[in-house]
Amino acid sequence: MPQLANSRAYWLGWGSTDPVDADLPLYRSDLPHPLLNGVLRLRRRRLDDAVAEARRRLNGTRWLWWVGADSDPGVAEGLLSLGATEVQTMPVLAVRLDRTWEATGPAGLVIEPVEDTRGIAEFVEAYSSPMGVPDTAVVATIEREVNRTRRNDEIIRFVGRLDGRVVGTAATSISNRVAGVYVVTTGSGHRRRGIGTALTAAALRAGRERGLSVATLQASRDGEPVYLRMGFQPVTRYRLFSFRVSRRMRQHGETWPVSITTADGRRRSVVRR
Repeated sequence: MPQLANSRAYWLGWGSTDPVDADLPLYRSDLPHPLLNGVLRLRRRRLDDAVAEARRRLNGTRWLWWVGADSDPGVAEGLLSLGATEVQTMPVLAVRLDRTWEATGPAGLVIEPVEDTRGIAEFVEAYSSPMGVPDTAVVATIEREVNRTRRNDEIIRFVGRLDGRVVGTAATSISNRVAGVYVVTTGSGHRRRGIGTALTAAALRAGRERGLSVATLQASRDGEPVYLRMGFQPVTRYRLFSFRVSRRMRQHGETWPVSITTADGRRRSVVRR
């Protein structure tokens, strides 16, 4: 499924030498956010061995295990039997790019591509709070974005400005004949004004301009209705799992909790003490 291959390519860009077609692709950014470290699929491997390898390679980080249609059957149930907790279900949506989107957002909104290191810094500073990146990790996150590998995909970043200030972000990841849309965020004081929709439209146009015919994204609970109105359709889903925090990490105070929406629509912490 090219949509999931695009997803693997994007997330591996946060820190991995594993190929996109690996049976157990892992990525490690060392940033204190569970979405930025993890396992992307499992196939043709024993689950016990895979869990042991994941624990070893991701030791000391917050991480999640993604289970989608590109994993072997039974992986989700096996993770639960080994003590993992399912923390979120994330729909994967897709849309054809042979259409136009007229979303412009509020008057005065200017959407522009990010073209240099200073722009990347603004991009990260804008998405850090909406994405739940702690203030202490913003500088390290900027460094990760600046030094992101180009081995698996091409990234086109966008910011939206009002009165010169960055109020929203989006990015397009080009790989596997698909345009993946990521990091769609809007600052807390500017939501429900069409900014996220306008930035998503810009990211989609970037894919179409590069000759692609399909775009994909992984939707949050709040964002899914917006994307459905834009013409996206569900194609599959990810189930995300977390293992209990180690005693050593608790002893060192490394228990930064992240509240996310679970499959039942409730809020809970990814990191359990």
